[in-house]
Amino acid sequence: MALTSERAHDIARVLIEALPYIRRFTGKTVVVKYGGNAMVEPRLKDSFARDIALMKLVGINPVVVHGGGPQIGELLGRLGKASEFVHGMRVTDSETMDVVEMVLGGLVNKEIVNLLNRHGGSAVGLTGKDGDLIRARKLKLTRDPEGDPAASLPSELIDLGHVGEVESIDAAVVDMLVSGNFIPVIAPIGVGADGFSYNINADLVAGKIAEVLRAEKLMLLTNTPGLLDAEGELIRDLDVAGIDALVRDGVIAGGMLPKIRCAVEAVQMGVHAAHIVDGRVEHAVLLELLTDEGMGTLLRRRR
Repeated sequence: MALTSERAHDIARVLIEALPYIRRFTGKTVVVKYGGNAMVEPRLKDSFARDIALMKLVGINPVVVHGGGPQIGELLGRLGKASEFVHGMRVTDSETMDVVEMVLGGLVNKEIVNLLNRHGGSAVGLTGKDGDLIRARKLKLTRDPEGDPAASLPSELIDLGHVGEVESIDAAVVDMLVSGNFIPVIAPIGVGADGFSYNINADLVAGKIAEVLRAEKLMLLTNTPGLLDAEGELIRDLDVAGIDALVRDGVIAGGMLPKIRCAVEAVQMGVHAAHIVDGRVEHAVLLELLTDEGMGTLLRRRR
């Protein structure tokens, strides 16, 4: 099929628009949290892999942190083990933790690595246990007796099992991979001082890794267009100083709240900008990163 003049003009316009962004971000690190529909639908998986591979080819250094909750739930179901959630977090006993490690550190991680490699990247998979990347501690969650009539004691401790939070990050292994022209693909599993493995929220891991790497950008793929205002319209650009007011007004609530808090903390700790991006759109990462208009919510701290 011959290339028409109109089509050629459109292609040239896209390339010209992307060029200054490629120049700006060459040699910079972009941490991408990969999850939601983008990890499930074949066309979205392929477009994500192409985006990440292209970023590396033009000199940008992507680091991928992935989730895998639905895949964990599916395997647990096949094994006849019910999934239990408290405040959106999976209760993870020792048996469930074995499944989490099998799915996140094995099946899902290696599938993403293979996908990136098939689309021109050179990816290496690892968990937070490799190279002592993620030191974890057990997450301590308390139940508020005023909000939960089943709570028998003030500030009653909820035991989620092997659910953790990040204590520290040693990014030496990630630095080594990036400098070797590889794309690190990280499963959010850490190890505690007690020697136990812990499952950690992938958004939190991505944010902490972005902080330690002093990343140019943190990109969180979601199943929404981004952060929406009270009228349901996309907020394209937001100063982190305005977040508290949006939380008080109920604009930021539910599942978006931990994502926004993670993004805000990363920006406050030195990451240049954070993006909440709709992973249901093909090539969402490149559209947000290399175009003037973008397509998600940009969070940054005014200088």
